[in-house]
Amino acid sequence: MINSSYSALAALRAIGTTVEASANNTANIETDGYKKTRVSIEENQVHEPQARAEKVNTPGPLVQQQASDGSIEMVEKSNVELSEEIPNQMLSRRFFQANLKTIQTADQMLGSLMDIIS
Repeated sequence: MINSSYSALAALRAIGTTVEASANNTANIETDGYKKTRVSIEENQVHEPQARAEKVNTPGPLVQQQASDGSIEMVEKSNVELSEEIPNQMLSRRFFQANLKTIQTADQMLGSLMDIIS
């Protein structure tokens, strides 16, 4: 029971990192030249989930923009796609709920065990 709680807590930390990265990406969707961050969740040495974040260096779309002096220049926009971020946030929410339920169930089982013992 305790091991399941530790694993679920590690997963909650990893999912939290995913949510933070997605929120940061969404907040910077209109920032010129911003590169999105992707988080992958991998198993570490003690077989627990661990988050690994990395920048995605694919170029954003180039658009023509008028400079302050009146000239036209090409500006690279953010490479963040809202159509990717929203589903990622929805999945993270469900993953978070599932791991939280694991902790709640382990807590209930431990409580039942303590009631039987005492």
